[in-house]
Amino acid sequence: MSVTRWTVLVLSLIVVMVAGVAIGTINLSLAAVWHGAFGVGDTTTVYIVRALRLPRVVLALLVGAGLGMSGAALQGTMRNPLAEPYLLGVSGGAAVGAVLATVLGLAVSLLPLAAFVGAVVAVVIAFFVAHAAGGGTRGDPRTLLMAGVVVGAFANAAIMVLLARAPANTVQDAMWWMMGSAADATWSRVGALAAYMLVGGGALVLLGRRIDVLALGEDAAAGLGLAVDAAIRLVFLVASFVAAATVAAAGLVGFVGLVVPHIVRAIGVRQHRALIIGSALVGGMLVVLSDLLGRILLPPAELPLGAVTALIGVPFLLTKLRRLT
Repeated sequence: MSVTRWTVLVLSLIVVMVAGVAIGTINLSLAAVWHGAFGVGDTTTVYIVRALRLPRVVLALLVGAGLGMSGAALQGTMRNPLAEPYLLGVSGGAAVGAVLATVLGLAVSLLPLAAFVGAVVAVVIAFFVAHAAGGGTRGDPRTLLMAGVVVGAFANAAIMVLLARAPANTVQDAMWWMMGSAADATWSRVGALAAYMLVGGGALVLLGRRIDVLALGEDAAAGLGLAVDAAIRLVFLVASFVAAATVAAAGLVGFVGLVVPHIVRAIGVRQHRALIIGSALVGGMLVVLSDLLGRILLPPAELPLGAVTALIGVPFLLTKLRRLT
């Protein structure tokens, strides 16, 4: 992709982020946003910018970047246009792990690890179900999609069982995990997610060359000297790690990993290193914009972030399914 298109992507992301900070119940001018970000001006504006909106926008950016990168890696590895953390049950499994950790009263710092374990278990179950149904690991994408739906339904049921006798505050926290939200963003949460994205996202970018080879097909990849099974397992583990970190930070935010890689491919990106980076930019832009829409569409109430992304992603999924039939 040309430098001009990369520049347009970065500038568009900046514009959306500024809009996310400036627009809300109290609209702020660009000058107020700029001064507030540096702690200059009246205390109310500074508090709105630095303590409320800016960490929320940055958290949404990181969540979208993680889901976009994870979706791009999974689609390339599986050669499946419908692969993404939400539809494969990865996000649902991560939510089960996070809710279980919450119910058990584990430390907040352990939530990403619990979510990762849940995500890995969900991946294993989804592939087992797809294989039992005759779809194989990278067979008919509709078979794997249905396996992901089964795992997702099981994850929702498991969460309901965990919450059956839980205290009211735990139930409220779990509902937050299931709906997805960036409303409780804090700089400590942003910092933790940024660290996970730096490690996991960086690893996915480094794995881009291997994903390029895997995208050629198993036989071609093996012929080029790649250890196919080991490479696939590594990509899935890293992609699950990244997706689990986003779930631990903001709950279930679906369909971002499905939509974003297709958008990036449509603007001319093919090699997976560039695709993963581009998906991080577009994914961040999409989630920041979705969070903004959730805040302003039905004031003073807020729409759950996951609901807004689903309104975008479901029509896209139906279009893709129609093309597969």
